[in-house]
Amino acid sequence: MAPIRTLEQLVENVKGTAPRRLAVAAGHDENTIQAAARAAGETIAKVILIGDAARIAALCTRYKLDPGLLTVIDERDEYQAGVRARDMVRGGEADVLMKGLIGTDKYMHLILDKERGLLPKGAVLTHITVLDVPAYQATHGKLLLVSDVAIIPAPDLATKVKIVTYAVDAAHSFGIEIPRVALIAASEKVSEKMPATVDAAIIAKMAERGQIKGAIVDGPLALDVALSPEACEIKGLRSVVEGDADVLIFPNIETGNVFYKSATILGGARLAAVVVGSSAPCILTSRADSEESKFFSIALGCRLAR
Repeated sequence: MAPIRTLEQLVENVKGTAPRRLAVAAGHDENTIQAAARAAGETIAKVILIGDAARIAALCTRYKLDPGLLTVIDERDEYQAGVRARDMVRGGEADVLMKGLIGTDKYMHLILDKERGLLPKGAVLTHITVLDVPAYQATHGKLLLVSDVAIIPAPDLATKVKIVTYAVDAAHSFGIEIPRVALIAASEKVSEKMPATVDAAIIAKMAERGQIKGAIVDGPLALDVALSPEACEIKGLRSVVEGDADVLIFPNIETGNVFYKSATILGGARLAAVVVGSSAPCILTSRADSEESKFFSIALGCRLAR
């Protein structure tokens, strides 16, 4: 499989395979229903909307969507809509879970529920964002996978290792045989005064010794040397990532979230995002996210569900 290098290529790749079943919790949301209907129309997903059927019908009329593309299960209570969507995934009736109008806290509670949730024993719930950044496309011609920018505030060393492993698996699903993973910090120098550099150095050594497989991993790396061969040359830094990262792993949620929002707001990046570590991909988008972002996130969830 040739590497997927753009979000459009992601969509085309998913179109070429059997559509996954998408269960949307509280699906009576404008951007969500438009993205879901588009995914159904392009044969990316078989869409099941659990939510207020009257509001769903009204939205279909308003946006001229074909209701025949959508399976609707009437449930006016948003939390119960989430329960039913989660249970469909848990019971094998759906392959991907997606957040609609249900609140984020309630949605995450459903996934993490110890008795009925979707988190396998020993797994960690984390977030992967795929960024299509115009500037990086111009210089490198490929996507950037970044983690974790949304869920884990301050991961410890063991959690960071799992985050790396999940991100490498996602990169493999994009056809990147040996992804280059950069462990981001403020400096390339290891210092006990900056714990992120120590964790990065340990993880890089683990990868060097085969404890993390299927990737080239280096760190600590400042952002410039992770993304720019010229920066490596100017600094005289020798790195196996060589300024050509496929994956960026951030030390905490603050740095990751600032990077992702800077890339989208200032850099014009488009994105797809999904929660991984669960037994099935779970799409977690903001109510303010565009229809396009939600559509690409559905494509990403369906890709990772295969």
